[in-house]
Amino acid sequence: MAEQQDFSWLNEFNIKIRDLEERQRMLKDRVLLIGKNLVEIKEGIEESLAELKKDVEIFKQEIFRLKDSMSRVSEETESFARKSELEILQRQIKMFEPLRYARIEDVENIMEEVLKKKKVF
Repeated sequence: MAEQQDFSWLNEFNIKIRDLEERQRMLKDRVLLIGKNLVEIKEGIEESLAELKKDVEIFKQEIFRLKDSMSRVSEETESFARKSELEILQRQIKMFEPLRYARIEDVENIMEEVLKKKKVF
């Protein structure tokens, strides 16, 4: 009987060792799975980061083009006349009205016609 008690203790010890080994295998599998998931997540993040960097570079180029276009447009608009300047020119033209004034030739022609009419009567 004493031998059976010794073996029962050994059997319990064996069972506990197997349980610990099984638990260790499960933990090892979980750690490997977690590691695999972390690697996949890291790769996904790196891909997303690369895409974002490309997008940022594209945005930088577009902003540069927009700035360049805006500077060209602003340079061109400086050479345009302002509305107030055009209004001043319109008022000056109205005051002058060049069509109202006759040329010297026109006046001479009018005088000749008037003199011819007086001679006829």
